[in-house]
Parts: sequence; C-alpha cells; structure tokens
Amino acid sequence: MTYARLFSSILLVVHVTLNGQIAVAKVGDSFEVESEFPIIEHIVTVADRVPTEVMDIKASVATLDSEALSTVGHEHIQQSLNRLAGVNFQRGSGQEYLPAIRSPVFTGPGGCGGLLVKEDGISLRAAGFCNLNELFEAHTEVASQIEVLKGAGTSVHGSNALHGVINVITPDRAAMNTATLERMKSGSNRLKFTANSGGKSPVVIAGTFAGYKGHRTDSGYDQQKVSVRHFYERPKYSVETGITLSNLNQETAGYITGLEVYKDESVALSNPNPEAFRDAKAARVWSRFTFGSDKSELSVKPYVRYTEMEFLQHFLPGTPLEENGQKSLGLQIYTSGNLSDIVEFYLGVDAEFTKAYLKQTQFAETTGSAFLQATIPTGKHYDYTVNAGQIAPFFQIRKDLTDTISVALGSRYEEMKYDYQNRMLSGRTRDDGTPCGFGGCRYSRPASGINSYHNNSVDLNVSYTVNDSFLLYFRLADSFRAPQGTEIYRLQRGQETADLASEESSSVELGIKGRLSSTAYNLSIYSMDKNNIIFRDSNYFNVSGGSSSHRGAEIDFVHSLSNYLSVSLSGTYAIHQYTNDPYDPDGNNMNLISIIDNDIDTAPRWFGGARLLFSPTTKINVEFEWTRVGKYYLDPENLHSYDGHSLVNVRGSYDILPALQLFVRVKNLTNQKYATRADYTSFSGLRYFPGIPRQIALGLEARW
Repeated sequence: MTYARLFSSILLVVHVTLNGQIAVAKVGDSFEVESEFPIIEHIVTVADRVPTEVMDIKASVATLDSEALSTVGHEHIQQSLNRLAGVNFQRGSGQEYLPAIRSPVFTGPGGCGGLLVKEDGISLRAAGFCNLNELFEAHTEVASQIEVLKGAGTSVHGSNALHGVINVITPDRAAMNTATLERMKSGSNRLKFTANSGGKSPVVIAGTFAGYKGHRTDSGYDQQKVSVRHFYERPKYSVETGITLSNLNQETAGYITGLEVYKDESVALSNPNPEAFRDAKAARVWSRFTFGSDKSELSVKPYVRYTEMEFLQHFLPGTPLEENGQKSLGLQIYTSGNLSDIVEFYLGVDAEFTKAYLKQTQFAETTGSAFLQATIPTGKHYDYTVNAGQIAPFFQIRKDLTDTISVALGSRYEEMKYDYQNRMLSGRTRDDGTPCGFGGCRYSRPASGINSYHNNSVDLNVSYTVNDSFLLYFRLADSFRAPQGTEIYRLQRGQETADLASEESSSVELGIKGRLSSTAYNLSIYSMDKNNIIFRDSNYFNVSGGSSSHRGAEIDFVHSLSNYLSVSLSGTYAIHQYTNDPYDPDGNNMNLISIIDNDIDTAPRWFGGARLLFSPTTKINVEFEWTRVGKYYLDPENLHSYDGHSLVNVRGSYDILPALQLFVRVKNLTNQKYATRADYTSFSGLRYFPGIPRQIALGLEARW
C-alpha cells in the first residue's frame, strides 16, 4: 500500500481544496489509473506570486473556483468564504462584515489589519490604512477564483498578513461570455455580465449592478462594479493590464439590544439607526510586464489605487460623520530563476507611496448624560493628512534535498514611514480651542510628527512528497503588522501620543494534502502566538502589550460517491485565548477580573459545514448545504455568550437550453431565527445583528 493510499484511508475527515472538482471513482480504485472525470488542477498565485498548483504549495491554501462561486451566487462575500475551513466572517448590515481567518472575529479598536486582502495581487488598501469592510471593493461577484492563504503570509506578503491572505482574481482570458439576471423575493435585483473579445490579445469586461432592498427597515444598498483586463503577449514578453471600479451607496442598520431579541420578528426587522449610511468609491489600475526565458523570469507591476468613503458612525455618541480617502502609487518587482537543477530562487522588492486623509465631524448635539454632552461637542473632532511610504525587499530559496524531500526559506524586511500633519489645534479641546467640561473633550489630536516602523519576517518549510497525489509539510513562519494610522493619530481623552509597536506573531503548522481519483483532502494543525497586540485600555488609550495564543485544526474533504452524487465537508476546531491581562498589564487593579486563559470574545471553537451535490442528469444540479457556528463568548471575562446556530441552504439549476440556465437559491430554508453577530458592551448590554429570514432568489444565466 502506498503512503498516499494509507493516509487517504486514515484521513477520511479532511478539508477540500478542490471544491468538488474531482473525478468520480470508487475509493478503492488506484489513483494511478486515470478516471473518466479527471481531477481539475487549481493554479493560484496567492502564496508566491507565480502560478503554482495548490498541491505544490507548502502551506494551507484553499480556493473557490468559478463554478463554486457561481453555485453560491453570493450577494455578500461571507456566503462564499465561509465554505472554507478556518474562515468565519460575520455578516453585518448591507455589504459590511467582520472578518476572521484562524483568528477570533476582528472587532473594535485594534481589530483592523489582521488580514491582507488583495485583488489581482494588489492590496485593496495601503498597509497602514486598512478598513474592516474593504473586501466589498473587490469584484468578488464575478471572480474567476478567490484564493485564501490561511495563517502567516509568506515572504512576498508584508504588513497585515498576520492571520491570512485573500486574493480575488477578476475574470481572466479563459472567461466565458455570460449574462445573469437575478431577482429576490424581497424585491432586490441584480445584473451580472462577463464579455470576452477572444483572439490573441483579448479584452475581458465584467460588471455587477445590484439593488438590494434589505430585510430590515432602511437597510438597502445600490452597488456597481466594473472590471476590465487586457492581455498582450509576444515571444519574449507579455503585458497584462487590469482596472476595477466600484461604488457603494448603503443605508445601514444598527444593533438591536436585549436578551435574544433577534427571536422577536418585529424587533429583528426594525432599524434603530435609520439615519446611518455608508458611501464608498474605489478604483485600481495596474499593469504587469513580464520578461521571461527558460531559466528566469522578471515581473514589473506598477499600480495606482484610489479610495474615498464617508459614513455615519451611528455606534458612537453624537453620531459623527467620518470622511476618509487614500491615493497610492506602487511598484512590485519580482524575479525568479534557477541557480542549479535543484535550487530555485525568488527575489523582489515592493514599494508604495500613499497620501491619505481623515476627517470626523459632528453636526448634532450629543444626547445622554451630562458627562457625554460636555465631553463630546459638535464641530470637527479630527482633521489630518498622512503621507506614508513603504519599501520591502524579500527573497525565497528552495532546494530539493532528495527526490521526495525539499526545503524552502524566505525572508522579508519592511520599512513603513508616516508623515502626519494635524490640520486642527492639537490636544483635546473643541475645534475653536475652548475647553470641554469634566477635564477635557473625548477626542485628542496629537501634534504633527513622523513615525517609522521596521519589521522583518522569516518563513521556513520542509515538505515530503511521494507523488502528485500526496504532500506532507511542516512550516515555521512569523508575520507582523505595523500600527494603522487611526491607531496612532486618532486618540482619546488624555493621551497625547501613541507609542505603539508593531504586532508580531510566530507560528508552526503541520499539514497533509492528498487526492485520489474520487477524493481530495487537506488537513492542517497549527499553533500561533501573538505579541504587542494593539488595543484600547481602561483609560481609553491606544497601547501595545496584549498577547494571545491561537491553536487549531482544519479539515476539508470532498468525495464523489457516484457519477451523480458527491459530498464535501469543512470543519474547524480552534482555541483562541488571552495569555495576559492587557487591560491591566501590571496587575495593579484588583477590581478587574483576570482574563488569562479565557477565550477571546467572538471566537467560536467549532464551526464548519457540509454539502451534498446531486446531479441526476447533465442538465440538473442541486446542492444541499448545512452550516454550523458554535457557541462563543461576547466579552473578555467570558460572562456572556451566544449559543450559536445552524442553517440549511438549497441551491438548484436547470439547463433550459445548452446556453441558458434557470437557477433558484433558497437561503435559510427552515427560516431559523438567529444572529449573524452577537456582542456585549457595558453600555448597551447584549446586542445583535439579526440574521436574514428565509430568502428566495430566482434567475436566468446565459453562456456562450
């Protein structure tokens, strides 16, 4: 019995990287024999920037291909990404979300910057100016593929690649011509299309135009996205160019408060913040120039990026308006080659310059206690600009020690520099310089200045490969993220400067990947420790000093039971815990409850799902999906919790004509009353984003 067969027999409980695109055969069949339905390879660039088959990557990488994305037909990215083990996004209002990959769900101050999010290899935001909701700017609805690297990034990734990397690939030269019209029972409509000119230098244009009514009062949105890619090839070089434009106009619904109030339909459909909104625009333009030979390749990729957003901060007293934006110019240079027949090298440098601004203005008088009214005045709270520069050289070296064992080493050095200009009076006064009562205003503005951060990371892995069907790897990696601009310059109360260090993590991972003619699996076990976590302490100061541990196992598995029936599973068990008392690092406040070894809030230990795909004929496909989110705590003290929930979704399609398909999607088939997000604060108590009730979508898709 080969090693591949032995491990595939033992690991009948493991995560899918091929999303159901596998051959149909019996488990006992030899994998050396070609099947009538061969396995489809999945080529990704998220790990090394060069096209690499998933099975050859010595890290945990999962993909959602065009077929999986078409089956789900998500109107919110959470519906697709949560099909992958280790990924647990919580859906917010409209297009908003809170992310998690091998982590607790990121929330509140210090939550931004734990993930690196890209489209076509370009970060959606500059490293120091992330936004928790930035993925709504990527054209995921028509993507040819979404790639997810779970855990610390490799040497080609820099700041923010602490817990994972997401790369959205817009429709490429292999895209079909498609047009999709969809209508939901709620009255929402969506049009999607992809047009491919074909030929030697194809132009691919894709668009999404959505009008979503929203299941809660005043919670709809209108969104438009357009992507363009052009391909030009010559014998010695090629040029590829991409453009993405997006616009979002959203009415936002806030939390509802009270114990399990999401079970009360009249409250769950209400919106206590009908005045809230979010408007966002984004544009990215890039070109990749590739020069290659049999022994080496050089890639030069310049890009420009623009974002602009304003939203009402309905979750803050006084509901101030935030306006922010960034303009970036960047360059990625990357070269690869062979030093010998068994040694490969990769060298590169990333450079970027960003001009950013942020304003916060309150127009209405603050309501509530006398303290809030006195310390949160109308007028401008913040008004500043930041010129930021980033430069990062990196390398990777790979060597085959034997025919089956290889080792790879990578490293990255990164420098981030912020030149901050305060355009208001420094300190915690009103915008006209008059003082606030009770010791001063809530919002504090540091004086203009310069902050620099220097970081480096190392990535080492060893792999054992029997053949194309089995890979065992061991990985040691560390990662970092520089403090974000809002953490350094958006201060509160008596804090005049924020002396913050970069967050750092170190991790170890053991993984097994395998595939037979009818089965594919991916099992990974990891351990990560984070230090210098940035948070807001009991004095409302932005400080470093938090630490946490992250341990988990992820299982993805897909198996074809017959020519017309296949099953896939994704499962995650993870423990995310505090390893110090960040709110009281010196142990001086005896009134605080120790949180050491407590579960981090919003970090379920169990979550995952199972899917059954039934294809009785070549014209009919039906998918039954069950998803589960386990219990999680809502506060660091672990005094309040949410019990979790299970949902059932059904999706089906029927080919009316060879080029015309009718589809129907039913989300939350059993009309479960649940919360997409549960939370607890000392000010509001228990609060929730109520889940979407049963939702039915019907549509037509033409392909040619």
